[in-house]
Amino acid sequence: MAFVKAIVQACEKAGLVPSDLLKQAQITPEEVENPDARITAWQFERLSGLAMQALDDEALGWFSRRLPWGSYGMLARASISAPTLGVALTRWCRHHGLLTDDIALHLESKDGTATLALTPRRNLGVFTEFCPVSVLRNAHGLACWLIDSRIPLQGVQFAFDAPAHHGVYPLLFPGPVQFASAPTALRFDARYLSLPLARDEAALRQMLQRALPLTVLQYRRDRLLVQRVRQALAAEPDTAHSAETLAQRLLLSPRTLHRQLKEEGASLQGIKDEVRRERAIALLHRTERPIKQVARLAGFVNDKSFIRAFKGWTGQSPAEFRRSAKTTG
Repeated sequence: MAFVKAIVQACEKAGLVPSDLLKQAQITPEEVENPDARITAWQFERLSGLAMQALDDEALGWFSRRLPWGSYGMLARASISAPTLGVALTRWCRHHGLLTDDIALHLESKDGTATLALTPRRNLGVFTEFCPVSVLRNAHGLACWLIDSRIPLQGVQFAFDAPAHHGVYPLLFPGPVQFASAPTALRFDARYLSLPLARDEAALRQMLQRALPLTVLQYRRDRLLVQRVRQALAAEPDTAHSAETLAQRLLLSPRTLHRQLKEEGASLQGIKDEVRRERAIALLHRTERPIKQVARLAGFVNDKSFIRAFKGWTGQSPAEFRRSAKTTG
């Protein structure tokens, strides 16, 4: 409800009575006064859209000047021709600075992590929370849409103190959330930046007819999920990963993990086998470790199951493979 109040304040600041907008979004005055009340995604989309059009300001009063209706659509159009997500987001940040200099947006990729940071250049007043939350949600939603993929967040931090309703933030930004930590920013796997855009101008026109859901509803599909699963398994190769523990690490449910992998033409067991096979082959090639130790380090409970699996992969036992590798090497 704090976000509803922020929209109400924007209306009142502009001299617009918000009661009719609230009524059209099916939000009662009693709910507005109840800090524990919540609204649905549809209600928030409806109220935001009505307020933006009534105020002719897509920023809803955050900035020192209005962002007329269509401003964020213009930013999206400037990015749609980019070859990759990284180029698209860089353009989005740069062009956002042409609309307002009240905040600065900067995209950085370092050590495998992409960081989208937001720095206020003036006191945002009553919108100190609502502005950065909305801008980052908008950027994240657009990025997911551009590559047609969920982009899991490695972490989000905000320069302001934790609000009373901080418990809702994991719903807005799935992943670790920190408060009183500058600069305000969100972080994700930098590999998403190299993905090509999956949208064109026609798709953009259709999306802009109902753009607000991008900032409200989470994407389900993850185009890098197979790589992320492989990375998690390879990071702890001698650990027996269950679907439950792996899903928890990836911020998914086991059912969602299996379903999304199937959609990508993969399976958890298949990826496990690939990672264990690569690990075992590397150990047999590069070390003189006993077969039992190689089996354990590759994630097998005993050497018998390892030998059986290895024969299925290569047609040779681990010992035969090691001997032939030395001969050909």
